Amino acid sequence: MAVPNISAISLKSRLSSSLLQLPAVHRPCTCKSNSYNVSSVKGSVPVLRRSLLGQVSAEFGGSMPRCQVSRSNSWKPCRVKGEDLEGTLSSETILDEQALEKELQTAIEQENYAKAAKIRDSLRFLHEDGKASVLAANARFYNSFRQGDLSAMQALWVKADHVCCVHPGVSGISGYDLVMGSWEFVWAEYEFPLEIEVKNVQVHVRGDVGYVTCLEIVKTKGSSWGKQFATNVFEKIDGQWFMCIHHASYIDL
Repeated sequence: MAVPNISAISLKSRLSSSLLQLPAVHRPCTCKSNSYNVSSVKGSVPVLRRSLLGQVSAEFGGSMPRCQVSRSNSWKPCRVKGEDLEGTLSSETILDEQALEKELQTAIEQENYAKAAKIRDSLRFLHEDGKASVLAANARFYNSFRQGDLSAMQALWVKADHVCCVHPGVSGISGYDLVMGSWEFVWAEYEFPLEIEVKNVQVHVRGDVGYVTCLEIVKTKGSSWGKQFATNVFEKIDGQWFMCIHHASYIDL
């Protein structure tokens, strides 16, 4: 079914209103009515998640549109509490990777192998430290997911319009406010804590961008989502790693 021809601003307004009408996880619902029939959704967790988001996406012709609407808080990095700083890079390790690689190439061309070895070790340390920091940020994401902790989830993401979240079975949701609203939406009927097992973790870092790929197995009492393949993309701002993309897709068992 084709998506109706409506403006991005109108689309943002309608989707925001729909999300905000649902009960929040960490605040009482102040809405007068709920246009989405959460109580009527029966079945396992994947059915619930697809049904809830499906009720929203149905308004837009069967797909959740990506909104790119400017906001006053665009490009402002999230700030995290002290207990969430374990993934912070020290000043000694916040290095210019490209400059080091250039120096390494120059040292090799000059046959200064002692210097090249030192630069190579610095690059290796930078890569490993960056990977550890990205993995720590990824772990914080899944911890907030397990607990249904919206404030922790909010602190993990870049506060900007370019962030995007793709929940299983629906199209992408773009923009910090809408992404956070989507987490409130899909968490509305969950019983926490969830049991989430993360397997086959792979991490890659290049400069200020890193990403993790993994398999998610999310379970609740008496039910399971089965396997989902997830890609979590992070960007480094002021030496700290924040999520900018989460994309989860179902995998047949």
